[in-house]
Amino acid sequence: MAGLKFKRQQVLGRYIVDFVNFERRLIVESDGSQHAENEYDIVRDQWLTSQGFRVIRFWNNEALADTSAVADSIWHALHNVPPRLPAAARLSLSRKGRGEEES
Repeated sequence: MAGLKFKRQQVLGRYIVDFVNFERRLIVESDGSQHAENEYDIVRDQWLTSQGFRVIRFWNNEALADTSAVADSIWHALHNVPPRLPAAARLSLSRKGRGEEES
């Protein structure tokens, strides 16, 4: 994506992340419903953030149904540019998976 490489199923500490770009310190997770409000994921994301990574999440079905919007969100995260979509339409998920912006 934009000449930036991602590694898939990468081990970071005691965790495995779905996709990671080390150059921009970005982790992309594609989640199923088991991740909604999951305490393990909260601790995991806190550790990853403490290591200098940003974590963005998408629901599996959204990643499959609207790939271009997901790709656009990832591109903007890689370039540290706010997405052009209104906040309610963004696909990157909050910790609770309700589509709210991450803080």
